[in-house]
Amino acid sequence: MISDRVKGGAKGAPARALMYGMGLTKEEIDRPLIGIVNAQNEIIPGHLHLDEIAEAAKAGVRIAGGTPMEFPAIGVCDGIAMGHIGMKYSLASRELIADSIETMAQAHGLDALVLIPNCDKIVPGMLMAAARLNIPAIVVSGGPMKAGKTNGCTTDFTSVIEGVGTYNDGHMSEGELEHLAMTACPGCGSCSGLFTANSMNCLTEVLGMGLPYNGTAAAHSGERKRLAKYAGMRVMELLRNNIRPLDILTQDAFENAITVDMAMAGSTNTVLHLPAIANEAGIKLELTLFDDISGRTPCLTKIAPSGTYHMEDLHLAGGIPAMMKELAGKGLVKEGCMTVTGKTVGENIAGKDIKDADVIHTVENAYSQKGGLAILRGNLAVDGAVVKESAVAKEMLQHKGPARVFNSEEEAVAAIFGGGINKGDVVVIRYEGPKGGPGMREMLSPTAAIAGMGLGRDVALITDGRFSGATRGAAIGHVSPEAMEGGLIGLVEEGDMISVDITNKKLELLVGDDEIEARKKAYVKPEPKITKGYLGRYAKLVTSANTGAVLR
Repeated sequence: MISDRVKGGAKGAPARALMYGMGLTKEEIDRPLIGIVNAQNEIIPGHLHLDEIAEAAKAGVRIAGGTPMEFPAIGVCDGIAMGHIGMKYSLASRELIADSIETMAQAHGLDALVLIPNCDKIVPGMLMAAARLNIPAIVVSGGPMKAGKTNGCTTDFTSVIEGVGTYNDGHMSEGELEHLAMTACPGCGSCSGLFTANSMNCLTEVLGMGLPYNGTAAAHSGERKRLAKYAGMRVMELLRNNIRPLDILTQDAFENAITVDMAMAGSTNTVLHLPAIANEAGIKLELTLFDDISGRTPCLTKIAPSGTYHMEDLHLAGGIPAMMKELAGKGLVKEGCMTVTGKTVGENIAGKDIKDADVIHTVENAYSQKGGLAILRGNLAVDGAVVKESAVAKEMLQHKGPARVFNSEEEAVAAIFGGGINKGDVVVIRYEGPKGGPGMREMLSPTAAIAGMGLGRDVALITDGRFSGATRGAAIGHVSPEAMEGGLIGLVEEGDMISVDITNKKLELLVGDDEIEARKKAYVKPEPKITKGYLGRYAKLVTSANTGAVLR
């Protein structure tokens, strides 16, 4: 065991002394030491209850003969951090989480890990650490919250953000907005739609690093606690059988994840996180792979924000196993991949049929015969840009309009709420990429403001930043190269015509080559927005969005 180098023999006596000082018995010290990485805090609603999950996981470890040793991980709530400087830290926290788990596991000689995240960047950060360390590991998430009910209508976090736009447009009173805020998120758990948190929790299951239904079983349910206990038990089997993350996180596993991502129309942020996790596993995922898989994968669900269903509906319809079985029936899933269950994907999904064909469509009755995400290219995005095509109104799949140019999210939001954006405009928000932000802020506020003010079928938004998984509409993010790296988005001028052609996957600035060359010669790169502290270091090391915004 790895832990024997810490606690074993005469040289391990000092370490054993400290363990005895914590109240551990000799029997507990002699057993494998299993790190329980608990991201619980009292800031993120999806993480408030993770102590319950951790206790259940620890019980499972003890049942199976291990000694659980809990330690924390940080977490940023994207919803609370949204719209101010706090959002600059969200994506950047992913690397901090991975680094801190590596530090704790290596410093204390842990034999295996149970990873307990729930929201946004915490999930990929933990998966990155698992791949990097390559010691037996399993993920058990906290589970999604239920959807809200407001005046008889199903609501969620997006409803509130869009409600701000409706309020500013004069179609909702302050009291109505407050009532919406009080009812849209009825309890703990990751936000109830297929936003980034739930997308990544589902894909953790697809990758084989989480047990079946990890992505959909509700927070505060007996099923979720049982999952945590089984995760604690399973990690001991992984340790005994020496099954490690890199045995699971293979090229085929990542292709399965991309396939299901396209079939369920997950968050655009998955196009950042899957390459970053793969990078830690020594695998390079190019954007062209996402495009290729999208082209052959039917879209089977319309979970909020793409539609009206929520995670509870997806779970009752059969969850991710049912979706994977439907895709596997058409040869779209690689069934031989190993998983933390000790079984293959094919064995895990056997007999897991769709229970509600309104929520999970069959391949024959798919919403479309291509995936929910699209990769756009053109002179504005030579290295690619990402859009959730399934959440775009048909009228906006092809759009041409004048650029309205803003150098920050705040400038754009002020213009939108101030009535400065007109039907047909293309809003361009730049210097919000990984380097330029720094931190590549999620920008749900401008997209939700556009939707809430009734412009969702008339206005496109393009940015080198990124969007919340809760975003809907013609919102095109991850434009690479970003402005701070010399991308053409930095040379767009007010009134330039831009062509958005999602159907044909094109994004073009309609300006002549001579004019573009003249602008390049006159261009003066702006000073970095932040030069000190963690974000200052992050900005120097981070790469573009098309690489997964990994650090070099």
